[in-house]
Amino acid sequence: MNKMKKEDREQVIAAIQEYFELERGEQLGSIAAEQLLDFFMKELGPFMYNQGIRDAKGLVEEKVMNLDEDILALERPVGRNFYR
Repeated sequence: MNKMKKEDREQVIAAIQEYFELERGEQLGSIAAEQLLDFFMKELGPFMYNQGIRDAKGLVEEKVMNLDEDILALERPVGRNFYR
């Protein structure tokens, strides 16, 4: 599950190392930080991915509802009201 761009992965590893240094007063090597990242991606990745899917689904449903309302607003009255 190593689907991050190399630059992004390096940035996250650096952030993990910085977090451990600032918040815990511990120095974490790059290999340990990379292993921690792999663990979190494996364990938390599916939850985050699924939430992203649910968020996207909600946005699409909202857009479709708005589109449906916009299309219905284009309807013209039917009947013999053209003399009024």
